[in-house]
Amino acid sequence: MFDYEPYSNAHEDDPYPVYARLRASAPVHYAPESDVWCVSRYDDVQAVLSNSEVFKSKTQGFQQRQLRERGSRLSQLRMAARFMIKTRIPPWKMLNSRMLIMEDGPIHRDMRNTVNRGFTPRRIQAWEKRIRELVDGCMAQAREKQRFDLVEELAIPLPVTVIAEMLGVESERFLDFKRWSDTIISGATGPAAFGEGGERVAAALGEMRAYLAPIVRARRASPRDDLVSVLVAAEHADRPLDDHEIFLFFLLLLVAGNETTTNLLGNATDALLDNEDQLAKVVRDPALVKGVVEETLRFDSPVQFISRLTAVDAELRGVSIPANSIVLVMLAAANRDPERFENPDCFDIERDTRGHLGLGFGEHFCLGASLARLEATAALDALIPALPNLERVTPQREFLDSYLIRGRSRLELGPRSAG
Repeated sequence: MFDYEPYSNAHEDDPYPVYARLRASAPVHYAPESDVWCVSRYDDVQAVLSNSEVFKSKTQGFQQRQLRERGSRLSQLRMAARFMIKTRIPPWKMLNSRMLIMEDGPIHRDMRNTVNRGFTPRRIQAWEKRIRELVDGCMAQAREKQRFDLVEELAIPLPVTVIAEMLGVESERFLDFKRWSDTIISGATGPAAFGEGGERVAAALGEMRAYLAPIVRARRASPRDDLVSVLVAAEHADRPLDDHEIFLFFLLLLVAGNETTTNLLGNATDALLDNEDQLAKVVRDPALVKGVVEETLRFDSPVQFISRLTAVDAELRGVSIPANSIVLVMLAAANRDPERFENPDCFDIERDTRGHLGLGFGEHFCLGASLARLEATAALDALIPALPNLERVTPQREFLDSYLIRGRSRLELGPRSAG
């Protein structure tokens, strides 16, 4: 029997060999310890993400059940109580609130249309000048140092500052925003999720909720040209957002708005340092930077998998999956499927990457995809010319403590050694 446990950091350094084994010998794999089904081949992943009638996005309650079963029930109860106390949100409102990534069909389309007004191509393109100004500032500070941590100096402050400014909140508090985001990622999608990490998540969520509440009140009284005002304005739609739903949107935009770009930049830099021939190509031809971005999304996807819930009994490749089962859609495994991408374990910035799933697929395709691509392109435009003269300070790679998100927690660079 194939042994693979998705809610584990056992393969953190390099999960791709085990993904290859999954595709080859167990493309629809049941993990009994987690009580989940893992789908790893490209065609199957596309099929699941294309069928929201059978494979539903609303998985939250079932995943919480799994966490309780694997972790401490007392810790989970403490987390829920602490969050409700800090936010003063009654439990029935939490259960009935809508969250974009947990909805399908008309509800999802209505909610997505609400926030899409802040992510139109015109609006995103208007941010390019500001993004490049931020990149220049980050790189100027990095150049003043003999050694610098790419994650700390560029990959974190750039997207966090941008999403904070888009939301219309204080970018000066980006350290708080990043701390909240890191706590939620590690405490909800890492090994700590099965222990006391949930309480830290509750505390971070409570701080965020307390921070947002007066901002929402202010935007109701005096709207601005920012994303919080867009969310508040949606209160006047056919299905208005309540306070908790506005908070959930804020949470999604803040976390997704910085984590994708942060990890994309770290993963891209690491891949280029590992593949000097590809680095030399893009140094000679800067137009290939867009290829670096897309190939990184395929080759080392920041989001490794997403989850779906079977609404009815389902079947994939002759394997029966019961109703009310969690299905993990392995985006990163599908992106290395040799039946879809030739020589998939090779990092090739001139590859035709069309169809990669690094930003999802279908109606849940990443809302901020164009923003992430713009930020990553601007950052790599500035960084890549310097990379031939830089190397990792230590050979050890440090990764985020998350089974879901793949990215470097640190990537310290310094002058390349002579010879």
